[in-house]
Amino acid sequence: MEQTVNANREYKDSLFSRYMCDEPRRLIEVYNAIAGTYYPLDTPIDFNTLDGVLFNNRINDISFTLDNKFIILIEHQSTVNENMPLRMLLYLGRLYEKILENKNIYRKKKIPLPTPEFIVLYNGRDSCPKESYLKLSDAFMDKSRTPVNTAELTVRVLNIKYSENRELVEKSRSLCDYSFFIDLVQKYSREGSELKDAIREAAKECEKCRIMQPFLKEHISEVENMLNIEWNLEDALQVEREEGREEGREEGLQEGREEGLQEGRKEGIDIGIKKSVQSLSKFFPADQIAQMLEIPLDQVNLSLGR
Repeated sequence: MEQTVNANREYKDSLFSRYMCDEPRRLIEVYNAIAGTYYPLDTPIDFNTLDGVLFNNRINDISFTLDNKFIILIEHQSTVNENMPLRMLLYLGRLYEKILENKNIYRKKKIPLPTPEFIVLYNGRDSCPKESYLKLSDAFMDKSRTPVNTAELTVRVLNIKYSENRELVEKSRSLCDYSFFIDLVQKYSREGSELKDAIREAAKECEKCRIMQPFLKEHISEVENMLNIEWNLEDALQVEREEGREEGREEGLQEGREEGLQEGRKEGIDIGIKKSVQSLSKFFPADQIAQMLEIPLDQVNLSLGR
């Protein structure tokens, strides 16, 4: 049976989505491993990833329909985002809006909907539980009671770091290969190699072991670019902005006055934002950077000296 594939290639891929969507059989194999299902590898799937919705023009997810189910799969770097249930809720609404575009939602007869599943695959640089769950209700401000007629959305978070959850990743050759490669890149980076060198070293080792071949051999330049974008963005959004805030706190504390503290915090945040903008400008236009950092476009241009 020939697979049905309708992938949106306009957004910026992560390495995970590029590798898995390169041969959809890999994606079905991975889903079988994490969901405990047994779909044949030639089962038809339909990609329905939406551009510019979940991560503001930097989509790191794969969304596809399989057996009347929406599978929304996120390969997540660096840290697990506690707002993921809210993001998934908004994303799901856009997906349903897309498939119901020409249908009358006010009609009396029930409209059948694909059943959604929300999965985050974590392979960041920090340790993480092998399996955990994030719930939308965890963010509700009033926790005194949970009414029956309320909203709930649960995201399953799975650690796919090769060094921490081999029991899971080894259920899928594709997932195992990908996890092993990322683990090697992180290892060489920790040992002091520049990212580009760490990727090359990891790729050479994988070639010897016939891991992620021939994908790595044929697409090594793309792999370098994708990981550069992913890791630079994560560092810019997380590490550099936090460093900027810390600089601000220190400066404010040295003043010894609340006014100095507030000014220091603001200056520190500005420093962090400037660093983030400059890092992201290597890969993204100014308007997209403004969306990612949630700052005015004028501030982006000012940070870039425009």
